[in-house]
Amino acid sequence: MVHSSSPRRALVTRQNFSPFGNKLIAAGYVDQEQMREAVMKSRQTGKSLVEIVQGITGKALSPELLRQYKRQQLFELKIIYGIDSLDPELSQIPTDQIEELINTLIPLDICRRYQLIPLMLNHTVDPPCLLVAMVDPDNLGALDDLNRILRPQSIALQRIVIALEDYQGLIAKYLDEQVKHQEQTKALVEVDFDIGDDLDAFVGIEDLSSDEGDTDLGAALQDADAAPIIGLVNKVLAKALQDGVSDIHIEPQEDHLRIRFRKDGVLHQAFEPLPRRIIPAVISRFKIIADLDIAERRLPQDGRIRRLFQGRKVDFRVNTLPSRYGEKVVLRILDNSSTQLGLDKLITDPYSLDIVREMVSRPFGLILVTGPTGSGKTTTLYSALAECNDPGVNISTAEDPIEYTLPGLTQVQVIREKGMDFASILRAFLRQDPDVILVGETRDKETAKTAIEAALTGHLVLTTLHTNDAASAIARLAEMEVEPFMVSASLIGVVAQRLVRRVCSECRVPYQPTPAELARFGLSVSAGTEITLYKANALTPDEIQAAQATNQPICSNCKGIGYRGRCGVYEIMRVTEVLQSLITEGAPTERIKEIAVEEGMQTLLAYSLNLVKRGETTLDEVERVTFTDSGLEAEIKAKRKSSLTCRVCKADLKPEWLDCPYCTTPRFED
Repeated sequence: MVHSSSPRRALVTRQNFSPFGNKLIAAGYVDQEQMREAVMKSRQTGKSLVEIVQGITGKALSPELLRQYKRQQLFELKIIYGIDSLDPELSQIPTDQIEELINTLIPLDICRRYQLIPLMLNHTVDPPCLLVAMVDPDNLGALDDLNRILRPQSIALQRIVIALEDYQGLIAKYLDEQVKHQEQTKALVEVDFDIGDDLDAFVGIEDLSSDEGDTDLGAALQDADAAPIIGLVNKVLAKALQDGVSDIHIEPQEDHLRIRFRKDGVLHQAFEPLPRRIIPAVISRFKIIADLDIAERRLPQDGRIRRLFQGRKVDFRVNTLPSRYGEKVVLRILDNSSTQLGLDKLITDPYSLDIVREMVSRPFGLILVTGPTGSGKTTTLYSALAECNDPGVNISTAEDPIEYTLPGLTQVQVIREKGMDFASILRAFLRQDPDVILVGETRDKETAKTAIEAALTGHLVLTTLHTNDAASAIARLAEMEVEPFMVSASLIGVVAQRLVRRVCSECRVPYQPTPAELARFGLSVSAGTEITLYKANALTPDEIQAAQATNQPICSNCKGIGYRGRCGVYEIMRVTEVLQSLITEGAPTERIKEIAVEEGMQTLLAYSLNLVKRGETTLDEVERVTFTDSGLEAEIKAKRKSSLTCRVCKADLKPEWLDCPYCTTPRFED
């Protein structure tokens, strides 16, 4: 009876083992006692059965048995949790996407705490779905934290179970890649972003709004333990502030990341191209400190970064735009403390300055400032406000965003999500007893009509339009369906403007232009007369780099660029009775401009050519910024009509005569 019961007990014991355990016993790798010991240790320590069996027996399992163990393990996990399982040996794991998701969406500490790893974010479904491999898919703490991260971004969670050894292998691979990337990026930061001796310039820069609290950026730049991506972004911002640029462009390309700065209106490459693999991390870092949604990559976003730089506040206006190779980020630097407000500091021509000041001193009416983005319209508007800022004057502004802070003003930020657009704010202003109103931009019919109505009811209204010149502002208002009689009754004047680079006064090169070169711009000189103009002593980036490498002298004022700073070019059209009649009649833009020039308006071209004559800029800048056929044509027509009498002998001249036939004096000598 004893002999008959022993086989039954052995059979029961053998059946208590898993199929894999029975396979090991049958193959002779272990006996029943060793198997029972291995199972107990595996349950007590949490280690894998294979690891313990190999430790007990001292023998390595064959690849076939290891593969069978993996299949059984995944099958059991699938049955236990009721979801699909992941076998990294059979499935294609998108390692680049895993790296991007950990860097931008699911933090590494969450992954390690709950033994999970994000695999793929599927944007083809609505809502987007994140696939996460989890060792314990039923961990409530893990599910709570994942939903806390994903739910605000409208991302659904899809779980898949993974064996512990496979998770450890994937996370170890990710960490190895991060170490490699950190070493390479740190080398790039040290070489390509070395600002060396200039580091002291950044001490005292503090983060006033980001997720890291009041961080001292100067100290962050010196922190050797800082993450390389954070250090890289800090150095980009710091170098932009140091170089005095107006915009930062972070541009993903097909095989690299390009960073460019706009200085004095011209873009140039700021650093050597960076590896493409760091694009997601760099873009995410900018989005984090600008308080943007890092998971949203299909729609443009707007944000703001604030820093304290050498004791003054500097704002960065941030915009992201999805592009073919990733999101492009552009930062506009709003450093209002570095801009000196005042019309006399902007408009160098005394006659033009007097006209603008007379327009601003009016008690009511509409003043338009036109020009492309980045032409200094806001600076001109605030300089005009500074002229009439007085304790006895109630000034209100509606802006998007607020770029300058002027004491004594009521400034309102546009918040379109809340229904606070320019038109609604302007209507509210009219109930606040204002004297002067500034509207940041007139871009639609409702805003234009409300602004004109405010101008007609006893308020001075200043606003901007996007047009090429002053006369075109009339046609732009007509496109917004504003009646011509309302425009003519309310409009005081239009200021069109551009910004040209100021030629470096230390290294500019004097020369005598040829008659053909002058004629191209509508200029001429009498025979035997010479005129001295200036060219920029501009070096190419390669020439600057070569000069620095060989210690050759470079202009310390402009650093070899040939230009330093910018100056304004203005076209000021004051609305007279004649122009009022033309506007009411709906006259074409060309006719309005022609009459305005006849009445003394100085075109953008004429103003910029005067700057050339004074040696403040170059003909190259005039051609780049202000030279247009229409402007030249208006100048020539005005000159012809105003020169029918010889200025020397006072003889009457015919329109087709270029020179006086009596004393040979040129009619169009400049």
